[in-house]
Amino acid sequence: MTDSPTERSGIKTRLKNYFITGLLVLIPISLTIYILKILIGLVEDFSPIKLPIPGMGLIITIGIVVATGFIATSVIGRWLVNLGEKFLYRIPIVKNIYQGAKQLSNAVFAPKGDKFRSVVLLEYPRKGLYSLGFVTGDTKGVMQDKTQKKMVNVFVPTTPNPTSGFYLMVPEDEVIRLNMNVEDAFKVLISGGLYYPPR
Repeated sequence: MTDSPTERSGIKTRLKNYFITGLLVLIPISLTIYILKILIGLVEDFSPIKLPIPGMGLIITIGIVVATGFIATSVIGRWLVNLGEKFLYRIPIVKNIYQGAKQLSNAVFAPKGDKFRSVVLLEYPRKGLYSLGFVTGDTKGVMQDKTQKKMVNVFVPTTPNPTSGFYLMVPEDEVIRLNMNVEDAFKVLISGGLYYPPR
């Protein structure tokens, strides 16, 4: 007996939700570990899974993310996640990094979160100096009403911890949009400029 289209759609939706939940659990932890490695001088790309079979590492990683999401959506899983977060929040330096990483991952991957739309250069903190930033959306409301130019919201992260930074409202014609994805931009920031993506 074959599954109906409705059942197949329900399975796909559940798997998608598990995957997103797994990302929201694993990304803050992974970012925290990655940033700590940077801070202690291990500035290098790392991969938790390195197997000789091409593509197997990717398949296993996706499996781990989906499994984590499945566990995290259960009652016991939520309890374990909360317990783990309480433990991390007790460690001074790790607390700040993890908290920022969690907020960042929620902004990027949460279904209803504000996503980073593009990577830009802007003259900040003064003319002649440039910083990497992420456009998070158009400026709206009273802030836009009080300005003469069309404004965009830009998040400018700090280095080597990109989970903190500055929120700026910048005239749209004063930002330089880059042909760079968010992942590469974060690598540049975390490495302090030691990494540059290929042209």
